[in-house]
Amino acid sequence: MSTLKYWLWLTEIRGLSNQTRLALLRHFESPENVFYADAGEILLTEGITREEASLLENRDLSAADRILADCGRLGFRILTIQDAGYPGRLKNIYDPPCLLYVRGHLPPVDEEAAVAVVGTRRCTPYGEDTAEKLGFGLARCGALTVTGLARGIDAAAARGALRGGGTVIGVTGNGLDVPYPPENRYLYEDVAAAGALLSEYSPGSPPERWHFPARNRILSGLALASLVVEAPLRSGALITAGTALEQGRDVYAVPGPVNAPNSAGCNRLIQEGAGLVCEAWDILKDYESRFPDKLRQPEGQREPVVLGYQARQKTEPRAAAPSLSLSQCGMELTDDQIALLGLLTREPVLVDDLIEQSGLPTRRVLSALTVLEIENLVTQHSGKRYSRAVDLKP
Repeated sequence: MSTLKYWLWLTEIRGLSNQTRLALLRHFESPENVFYADAGEILLTEGITREEASLLENRDLSAADRILADCGRLGFRILTIQDAGYPGRLKNIYDPPCLLYVRGHLPPVDEEAAVAVVGTRRCTPYGEDTAEKLGFGLARCGALTVTGLARGIDAAAARGALRGGGTVIGVTGNGLDVPYPPENRYLYEDVAAAGALLSEYSPGSPPERWHFPARNRILSGLALASLVVEAPLRSGALITAGTALEQGRDVYAVPGPVNAPNSAGCNRLIQEGAGLVCEAWDILKDYESRFPDKLRQPEGQREPVVLGYQARQKTEPRAAAPSLSLSQCGMELTDDQIALLGLLTREPVLVDDLIEQSGLPTRRVLSALTVLEIENLVTQHSGKRYSRAVDLKP
């Protein structure tokens, strides 16, 4: 912890570019050496200006101490670019962040087939439904999903990956204790439980507009490929795609109607050589040989019957499966699945009510319901409501 305060001091100096911080680290090897260097030594740093060097005369460590206290209280971890756990993919981009705040468990990213899923915040029902299905497919095929957790496509992809039981990394443009948008606060919790939340911004940092373009380089830098699900011609998602190409990463896109403004950016990317994607395996087949123990194409893979837009558009419930006893269902149920079946009735119940009544994490409830639906033990209705389709007999 004693050395971390110097990292925080260096990264919290306003007016100092990230490239200058990296140059200082190359020259002095550690932030502590920068802290104790005199002005003449600092000016020997490649590319530094006198104005930037003067900013380093402020040796106040009070902000660093406050951030360390906040991280301890909130359970956040600080990962510096010199730590062994810092992802090599990210370290090798042109402008890697000097440090990352981490909430949750960050998997060994370099050993994973990670795909960044991005798209417009103002998505159409088609885009939201497609993002959720692709997130689900990536998870079921063994990939790691990286998302910005923004409203729209990002959030839908994260929900789908969580439903598929996958690991998700959420990269934010704000402090990890400041969920943005606010309605995604529960999604933040689920992602932290199933993977990790990352940010280069300290706790309490608001979602400033200029944070998000900088955030995009981390999204693409963590992943082997970036997938644009839905994006107009002027979209932050296209900035991410451009950043991915600059980093030497692959870019894929989902096609859309030729007269749909929200698909114009994706269609343009495909015209320019991006891979066309209709399902998750369209991406992952290109990496199967690199990750033979990770990626799999399930035979006869079945996705959830109803997701996103389809669920909201259903006005009539699907016909319930024939009434069965649990002993006849032909599968060994988990404790979560049994608990949910015990709470469900023949009348549709909201997912939020099941989460509250069961006391289970959202991710586990959604995962259990997905399996039960596939096995025809529950029925999904409009508005993300579920009913029991079997009798609870011994």
